[in-house]
Amino acid sequence: MMKTFELTCSVCDKIFPGDGLRLRCPDCGEGLDTPIITEGKIRASDKPGQRVLERYADFFPYLDLSDDPGLGEGMTPLIRDDVLAAEVGVAAVYLKNETVNPTWSFKDRGTATGIVQAKNLGYKKVGTASTGNMAVSVAAFAGRAGMKALVLVSDKIAEEKLNPIAVHGPTLVKIKGDYSKMYDTALEIGGKLGIAFINSDATMRVAGYKTMAYEICEQCDFDVPDYVIVPNSAGGQFRGIFKGFLDFYRCGLIEKLPVMVAAQASGCSPVAAAFEKGENRVSRFENPSTIAGAITNPLPPSGNGVLRILREYGGLAVTESDESMLASQKRLAERGLFVQPESALTLAVLKKLVAKGQIKAGSKVVCVLSGGGLKFTAALGMQQLKAHSCRLEEAVEFISEVF
Repeated sequence: MMKTFELTCSVCDKIFPGDGLRLRCPDCGEGLDTPIITEGKIRASDKPGQRVLERYADFFPYLDLSDDPGLGEGMTPLIRDDVLAAEVGVAAVYLKNETVNPTWSFKDRGTATGIVQAKNLGYKKVGTASTGNMAVSVAAFAGRAGMKALVLVSDKIAEEKLNPIAVHGPTLVKIKGDYSKMYDTALEIGGKLGIAFINSDATMRVAGYKTMAYEICEQCDFDVPDYVIVPNSAGGQFRGIFKGFLDFYRCGLIEKLPVMVAAQASGCSPVAAAFEKGENRVSRFENPSTIAGAITNPLPPSGNGVLRILREYGGLAVTESDESMLASQKRLAERGLFVQPESALTLAVLKKLVAKGQIKAGSKVVCVLSGGGLKFTAALGMQQLKAHSCRLEEAVEFISEVF
């Protein structure tokens, strides 16, 4: 059963009761924020397999966490890479490896809390409108929770993305037409058919992303990094991570907030475009063109909320090209981490900011690697990959020449 609490609009600051599945501000249409936590502690445990929501239960007082589906989401590694730090020219580079979540992306954190809310409210059916990571995540977690799942995708979805969704057994529907309108249509469908939609910046989905910030703080021994670079699409992940840092700051667990950097592809950068123009509202990015499909959102539903955070707390919005993404994807793979181009964007943006002098040499930086490379294997065809061959009887001589 849901507990009594209030939600605040992320842009206009109006307050609403937290009862029911309230997803958007009825006055301005923006995303809603859960309460900022001012008192709380980490519930550490020595037992193996502690769940992420169990560890940070104090920071989710508005949820009955007994409904946690528990697929092992969260608790992902923060990998320090001194080789990359030396190459880029900063004191420390940390890679937050979200690819090891149950469905190989950060989406699992928000899906878990979205499922908890839906079960708290008595829903039997959940849904999402997505063409990638979120679709797989909702389908998987719904199955775990014993709920029916509806997944709406574009009819132009690539086959390699469709089947990993379908294998989890949701009702999967390809939608013809302007897919950018599907977000609002999904909410209408949910209201009529009693489906709890856990879309890109649904209130509790955003709340779930707070746990990434909590983990980063712990993994850095509460010495908060100077910068956190996040791939930005709808804006829910960015809002959630920042809110997590804000929770720990208000609770006195950390002494400062990091500078948040919203990373976008040059071929689809509505937030960065508005930021550079000094505007407080995003405009539709016309004719997007980028390999970074997972963050191709021409009019992000939480774009204005992200801009507000950047303005009020001194953040940055930065773009990089597809070519830079692919180069960073290859470099990260050489360092042991095969990620989506969208994830590699964070390293590309870091290089750009250092080159421009906006990030100084003494800085400590976290790059969020949001999803695994097998999510988009077509990118491999864009890399200049090599494989040698030789006859068995020639192997010793051949290998001595090429290795």
